[in-house]
Amino acid sequence: MPATPSDPPSAESSASRRAIPGFCGLCKSRCGSRMVVEDGRLVAQLPDPTHPTGRAQCVKGRAAPELVYDPQRVLHPLLRTRPKGDADPGWREISWDEAFDRIARTLGRIRDESGAEAVAFAIATPSGTPIADDVRWIERLANAFGSPNVANGTEICNWHKDFTHQHTFGRGIATPDFAHSRCIVLWGHNPRDTWLNNALSIAAARKRGARVVVIDPRKAGFAADADLWLRVRPGSDGALALGAARMMLARGWFDAAFLRDFSNGPLLVRSDTGRFLRADELALPPAGAGADDFVSLSANGTAIACRRGTRTAGGAGPDPLLAAGIELELAEGRRVRCDTAHALFEQACAPYTPERVAELCWIEAGQVEQFARLLHEASPAVSYYCWAGVCQHTNATQTDRAIATLMALTGSFDAPGGNVAFTPPPANDASGKALLGAAQRARCIGLARSRLGPARLGLVGSDALWDAILEREPYAIRALVGFGRDFLLNHADAERAAKALAALEFCVYADLTLTPTAALADLVLPICTPWEREALRVGFEGSQAAESWVQLRPAAIAPLGESRPDAWVVFELAQRLGLGEHFWDGDLEAGLAHILAPLGLSLDELRAHPGGLAHPAATRYRKYLDEGFDTPTGRIELYAETLLAHGAAPLPDFVEPADSPLTAADAAFPLVMTTAKLRHFRHGQDRQAPSLRRHTPEPAVHLHPDAARARGIAEGDAVRLRSAHGSIRLRARFDDTLDARVVWVEYGWWQPAGPGTADGYDALSEDGANYSRLVSDHRVDPVSGSQPLRSGLCEIEPVLGR
Repeated sequence: MPATPSDPPSAESSASRRAIPGFCGLCKSRCGSRMVVEDGRLVAQLPDPTHPTGRAQCVKGRAAPELVYDPQRVLHPLLRTRPKGDADPGWREISWDEAFDRIARTLGRIRDESGAEAVAFAIATPSGTPIADDVRWIERLANAFGSPNVANGTEICNWHKDFTHQHTFGRGIATPDFAHSRCIVLWGHNPRDTWLNNALSIAAARKRGARVVVIDPRKAGFAADADLWLRVRPGSDGALALGAARMMLARGWFDAAFLRDFSNGPLLVRSDTGRFLRADELALPPAGAGADDFVSLSANGTAIACRRGTRTAGGAGPDPLLAAGIELELAEGRRVRCDTAHALFEQACAPYTPERVAELCWIEAGQVEQFARLLHEASPAVSYYCWAGVCQHTNATQTDRAIATLMALTGSFDAPGGNVAFTPPPANDASGKALLGAAQRARCIGLARSRLGPARLGLVGSDALWDAILEREPYAIRALVGFGRDFLLNHADAERAAKALAALEFCVYADLTLTPTAALADLVLPICTPWEREALRVGFEGSQAAESWVQLRPAAIAPLGESRPDAWVVFELAQRLGLGEHFWDGDLEAGLAHILAPLGLSLDELRAHPGGLAHPAATRYRKYLDEGFDTPTGRIELYAETLLAHGAAPLPDFVEPADSPLTAADAAFPLVMTTAKLRHFRHGQDRQAPSLRRHTPEPAVHLHPDAARARGIAEGDAVRLRSAHGSIRLRARFDDTLDARVVWVEYGWWQPAGPGTADGYDALSEDGANYSRLVSDHRVDPVSGSQPLRSGLCEIEPVLGR
């Protein structure tokens, strides 16, 4: 049952007080810290200014002692003794040996009967939980076991910026080079609430004169004092990107030479097939052309052969035209119209006039030109970051494509002040990708939905997982091994999630507390907090100095109760499953040494320097000059033939969200609803910490006062929020910076606070406050599977007499 440790001591100084260098593991910022211990107990976490990410500590990091000594923590392995439908699970404490025996016996039996693919794994986000310390080992366990079905939430978190971006640039979004940026675009990303180290870097850049553009339905974070805040309608971001690109193209505010030399813009596309024209398809191929060479046009209309990644067949010759079209004779004797990819990109942007963008995005038409001008004036030192605000929509893939191609126009790719892949320290990957063969990876349940989305890496969305459990499609998932992923709070359709989890033959969860998802497991394993375990970090994020930092964070205190690190659980379980040979025969230190081997660093050296060591490296800008682009054409892809081959639009396109106020026939839900993280909490975590809960004691829906008056709602009233999918209860909070047609709803509410404070909230009740109940997973992004968590439709009404 949940632990009931005593409160931590105060942070007053004493003779036994000491500060231990470390880094906070709570989120992606991973701020360098000093863990303050007194009499064997953690009493504070403070910033470490000597660390590349240690300039400050956010409120969540400062609440570390409250999280460690949380009375709600699980401190012993728990076994369910009553059916999952019972209000009382009948949790019984068991030993780790009994827990591992039960897990290994059951998983082994299911693997023997139905194959390893019948067991799925779930992993919490490394961007907003301490799982980042050990995620590599969990991935290795899934690969070694043979499961091609891992639910890590990438489709609603990082897939678009890190993987869809590859369809344009051949790499992910990389890191904004804030130190040299002249314009910083924050698109659906609020670092003041989610990435403190980056927020500080942006503030410093502003002092040096950098402009800041914020694109967000809410006036949050840097939006309050940005040079330009674009209050877009949730889910309309793609239209804005295409409109800004149209403006830049029409005004000549783009780097034409960069696009000519390094994009596939000059390459001719056949109108009949939509594919790039190859030289051997022509009746008269250009002189010296190879069979697979692409074709572009010179200024006098002569066809030019272009090999992959080069301007012309010889890398020299006449400049190809960017925007051109011609009719050419094919080897088979007929003629076909061909246009350059750049010309087709211009055509794709053409409908998005400022007036049309204003209509779609609910912004002022003049702001489109303001945005385009700021990008132009700062080029080629424009950096940007997009995150959940862009990806959690049913049109996320095309939105990412629109943003990426817009940024390509600035010529800032991998340039000083642009988005740069800083030089990382050399290290071995321990995730064990090679342990899962291609044939087994092809068994992933999500591949039938999209071969370009996360399933190609063996990653599955929750909608596909529930179908496999409940409908046995494409085959049955019988067991789930979860490490912290709280499906009921962070994914669409909590009711279907609960039904699926209850239907599993076996479910084991490793977590700190009995989250609504963990509470549906058959077995719960107690995990310790970051301050109770070692953690190896090779490279941080945010700058070259941070990327060059290597640190083995020590455990500040001993684990409470029988809680253990995720890594320990994985290595022990691997031994029981007969996978010890893939885990250094259970020797975690040998695994860590394997990661460090290319660096020439030992664990003893890092332990002697607990604050970390620099592995100096120079930043290499414009690496594409030597390495090219890892794309099919070897160039930045304005036109993505890969997308075409898989039934998706090859040019960036704007598609209305699945639930649109512009097309909805049902007038019962006139408001657009979105959601966002709260500064004081991480997803569905931390609401049990008194110092954090006092800032936001109750869950709320934020709406414009005009929208409230029209519905007879006063500030602070209890209200019911209804969608076509469900309803919940919240408190009304006014925000006159919102569009009156938009509301934003807090998500992640379930935890009870400490004694004498507000109660918890039933994640499955209409009298609870679980935003997931309002969102359906029946319609998702067709490529990535992203769910419409940030662009739905709803109505609000007062709860009379309450």
